[in-house]
Amino acid sequence: MNEITRTGWDVLDEARAMLRAAVAGVPADGWQRPTPCTEWNVAQVLQHAALDQGAWAAVISGTQPSGENPFAPSGELGAEPLAYAEAALHASAPAWAAVSSDAESVPTPLPSGPMAPADAAGAAALDAAIHAWDIAVATGRGSPLTPELALALTPVARSIVEPLRQYGVYAQALERGPGADDAAALLCYLGRSPGWAG
Repeated sequence: MNEITRTGWDVLDEARAMLRAAVAGVPADGWQRPTPCTEWNVAQVLQHAALDQGAWAAVISGTQPSGENPFAPSGELGAEPLAYAEAALHASAPAWAAVSSDAESVPTPLPSGPMAPADAAGAAALDAAIHAWDIAVATGRGSPLTPELALALTPVARSIVEPLRQYGVYAQALERGPGADDAAALLCYLGRSPGWAG
């Protein structure tokens, strides 16, 4: 991973690398394709994910977020998509690098408020990872979400997702099929079908 976009939090770095790879793999004609986020196309999911990473960084560092609403993405990136993603990751990394693992808590943009630093990093990682999955499957590629990363993200998902469902951030959980691995189980919990195909 590019050193200038590392956060110092392994799970978050892995998820952000997954997001970067998903964006890099989108074909030129892929940006308008539908996604598992039914109201948004691929470009809008990228914009939402990038703005979310910026919002997390702004809140934990006590700075002002961009002013753009992550939940109303226009899809107009104003830059080449990979450059747009890289800029967001680059700008948000220093905030996380400054978060001490020994801190009692850090502020978050979530309704639940402050969280332990490792949990906050996991929550930001969950956001990056799930939108990387959205982008990858929307553009005809296999799931980039490994069972190992999903297992690491599941506890924080279980702690934050239920209150967010009422805001439409996550759909209702789906029933997991027999033999579902940890990645499929997490996707189902987040209201996404592991076999989604546009």
